[in-house]
Amino acid sequence: MKPLQIKKAADFGKVAVMMGGTAAEREISLNSGNAVYQALKTNGVDVIAIDVTGSPIEALAALKVDRVFNIMHGRGGEDGVLQAILQVLSLPYTGSGVMASALSMDKLRTKLCWQGMGLSTPKWFVMHGQQDIDQCIDVLGFPVIVKPAQEGSSIGMSKAKTREELVAALDTALHYNCAVYAEQWVQGQEYTVGILDGEALPAIRLQTPNEFYDFDAKYRANTTQYHCPCGLSAEREKALQDLALKACAGLDVKGWARVDVFIDQNDCTQLIEVNTVPGMTDHSLVPMAAKAAGIDFNELVWRILETSMAA
Repeated sequence: MKPLQIKKAADFGKVAVMMGGTAAEREISLNSGNAVYQALKTNGVDVIAIDVTGSPIEALAALKVDRVFNIMHGRGGEDGVLQAILQVLSLPYTGSGVMASALSMDKLRTKLCWQGMGLSTPKWFVMHGQQDIDQCIDVLGFPVIVKPAQEGSSIGMSKAKTREELVAALDTALHYNCAVYAEQWVQGQEYTVGILDGEALPAIRLQTPNEFYDFDAKYRANTTQYHCPCGLSAEREKALQDLALKACAGLDVKGWARVDVFIDQNDCTQLIEVNTVPGMTDHSLVPMAAKAAGIDFNELVWRILETSMAA
């Protein structure tokens, strides 16, 4: 990992940690934001916490800050909207720009970009309503996982093994007011790779007794296992890290991120999605991977904030 670029906290100026928002991941964002705020405060940074409950413009009004640590998960914070506002206000911020944020938040557009790059991602089928059920079954078979295209933290996702379950899964996903798709179920091992300032962190292999790595497995359960070292050979892990970096580069993802992948039963690596504002809670994966690389939480937050200096 590169040496620290900023040596003095004062060089950051006054930093606003923007958290909360109105998306479905609001509570997770508040947890992440409070952890980031405390770490910056411990590091001696002049920092203010902003809980965004409405317009980010109103939240920033009358505040004189030099840069923003964006830890707003989901729509409104991770999808290019906040990024555009901050750019208009000429405020440097952590994470990816408008285009990369918008593309990455939309899992369908992400998959189309990766497909165009020749990168492997599970086969999928867009569903607009019940009229698409039978064609989806013809194209993908069972099992499948149904996803709202613009939600994170596995919100609104369901596994379906029968027609009846597919109908119910579609109904659940449609409640989130965005495009919905079914994705071919991948049998294999699930991994995640954190990205920090253009470098890949150690891969983590995820293992859960749940049907999949759902919201409960991510934030509530004590049964989820996180394997780091991930169990792959050094050569295979390096290939996984290189793929994650390539997947991010294709979307113009900058600063930091987390890429989720499967190695399927045929030993093929399948890209699932990229998160441009990953979680920073006590259950979160980027801090876990950073720790394995010898970077504690306070240093990780400092390093992420450093990336805003290039904006």
